[in-house]
Amino acid sequence: MQTIDKANFSDQKVLIRVDFNVPLDAQNQVTDPTRIIAAKPTIDAIRAQGGSCILMTHLGRPKGKSPEFSLKHIQATVSKILETPVAFCEDCIGPEAELAAENLAAGGVLLLENVRFYDEETQGDENFAQALAKLGTAYVNDAFGTAHRAHASTTQIASFFPENKYFGKLLEKEVTAIDKVMQTGEKPVLAIIGGAKVSSKITIIESMLETIDDLIIGGGMVYTFIHAQGGKIGQSICEPELANLALDLLEKAKAKGVKVHLPTDVIMADDFSPTSKTATAEVNAIPDDWMALDAGPKSQAYFESVVMSAKTILWNGPLGVFEMEPFAQGTIALGKAIAKATAQGAFSLVGGGDSVAAVKQFGLADQMSYVSTGGGAMLESLEGKELPGIKALKA
Repeated sequence: MQTIDKANFSDQKVLIRVDFNVPLDAQNQVTDPTRIIAAKPTIDAIRAQGGSCILMTHLGRPKGKSPEFSLKHIQATVSKILETPVAFCEDCIGPEAELAAENLAAGGVLLLENVRFYDEETQGDENFAQALAKLGTAYVNDAFGTAHRAHASTTQIASFFPENKYFGKLLEKEVTAIDKVMQTGEKPVLAIIGGAKVSSKITIIESMLETIDDLIIGGGMVYTFIHAQGGKIGQSICEPELANLALDLLEKAKAKGVKVHLPTDVIMADDFSPTSKTATAEVNAIPDDWMALDAGPKSQAYFESVVMSAKTILWNGPLGVFEMEPFAQGTIALGKAIAKATAQGAFSLVGGGDSVAAVKQFGLADQMSYVSTGGGAMLESLEGKELPGIKALKA
């Protein structure tokens, strides 16, 4: 892995692919600057060596040049976080961008306009990648969140910098954290896979069976497994057509010596609403008109004991509908258990949109070893795929 620590960026114009796809409110103000903050160590390190930084990113999914997706909306926030004036160019390729890059002083920062204003970006167009590459003398990818996309600014562009392409600090941390879970982690390794549907997590579970010792299954996907085993699940979410697949997964886990842990009890409701009537029930004895929406108190205690015996922990997916306060307790209890295990020396990696949202919402993010910035990229890595953006840096 060629990281920026191994380079000298003095007097270099460094093209950095960042992921500043941040949420904006109705007034075009940034509501969550996490991704901008995450890129700061890479930008600071390059500037400290006397390199200038030319930032490429996308924002949203524009159809052509759409003013609402212009990166000028985030220019002030980027300047504030980087603690330096950030210049803005109203294009990302062509004469205007080339002039702005050429005039950028050592240690300066230039933010280019949204690369997705050009369809060629998402098409992975070589000529577009070459037009971007003209702006710099070195290339750094620090955008893990888009590393699973074979786009011009994340993949094709790397070929124009055969000797001068590097992993940024954020990308390096992401890759190292995933390797720690998938390859080098201290045993026992525990994966906690939650979420609504088995269908969206099958490939992750199957590929992880090679490396883990324990698997906690949580969230809505539990009820496909319970249904497959002949349990009564009431109105709980279920994919009955995947019942045989669920049983196969349990058999595969058993054959590989992986212990699978399902909830034993649940918090159920008579309606999908925060004001519904609630009660607890055994996971396989949910009345016909009720639906399970969270792990119950016995399950929470059971899962905590599994977490506390693990040395390496991956958490992807909540245990219940944590957005509704009555059904957040399972996810909160799990988060607290992982935080406790981490404090006692376990390595914990949290990845995937909902899990990341949960640890942030409940104030647990800084108690985890690492919280991933990439949803789709994280999931594809866990499926054992080599991401195009990472492969391009190694080529």
